[in-house]
Amino acid sequence: MRKADRWIDYQCLDSGDKEKLERWGSVILRRPDPVAIWPHLHGRSQWNTPDALYHRSKSGGGQWEMKHHLPDHWQITYDDLTFKVSPTNFKHTGLFPEQAVNWDWMRHLIKQSAQPVNVLNLFGYTGGATLACANAGAQEVVHVDAAKGMVHWAKENMTLSKLDHKSIRFIVDDALKFVLREKRRGKLYQGILMDPPSYGRGPSGEIWKIEEQLVPLINACLDILDPNPLFFLINSYTTTFSSSVMENIAKATLLDHLQKGVVSSDEIGLPIKDSAMVLPCGVSTRWCQHENLL
Repeated sequence: MRKADRWIDYQCLDSGDKEKLERWGSVILRRPDPVAIWPHLHGRSQWNTPDALYHRSKSGGGQWEMKHHLPDHWQITYDDLTFKVSPTNFKHTGLFPEQAVNWDWMRHLIKQSAQPVNVLNLFGYTGGATLACANAGAQEVVHVDAAKGMVHWAKENMTLSKLDHKSIRFIVDDALKFVLREKRRGKLYQGILMDPPSYGRGPSGEIWKIEEQLVPLINACLDILDPNPLFFLINSYTTTFSSSVMENIAKATLLDHLQKGVVSSDEIGLPIKDSAMVLPCGVSTRWCQHENLL
């Protein structure tokens, strides 16, 4: 398990009964989490006093119940990065804190690299990985997401993190279409990462189903991966895709094509306060040149 255990402004306070209780800065949120099927770890008392809790609707979606007045958004930091946090209609807050463990990994590789590093971030969401790579010294980061609102949010985070001077390109597009265009343009990247949903739609109505389109997307990305690449990262929140499934996909695509380097796939998660337990939050699959860099 790869644990995002360096947060100060975020903490998973408790989990269980298909929910999680979290601290985002000074704000306490209670949200559904279908993975947390065990009993609450720390009793019920603190669960009854969140600042806001999310009620899932039986017909899909849901809504927030505000127990205390909250601003529309607030800020939290991770090292020298600053992010806007805001409860959305789909229970999310605009940030996946477990991904910090991957931000740290990519930042380390970029800082240690002797060559310029261009990074492509597909399904970039609100830009956590984009900003981490830019902050670490990437020559250019290209951030692609199909949702215009998420790209705007990522730009806000760039400004909050004081990274406007960095070379970051924000693109609203379907991931595969963009990659194929980059191939025609002859563009190469030393680092590629992707965080695809299980199901989604592109800006022109393109349908994404991970079980059908993940492998073709990875193969397309290999055509724009530099002959001397630094890293390739694939994140998955799809519960049917275990770490073994993801590792097999990476071995059958990345290793078969590159004929070098190493692959490692493992769960990522959030430490639960005052507990030895970790809340699982998906799988990350990494390729890099050497095992000691995983």
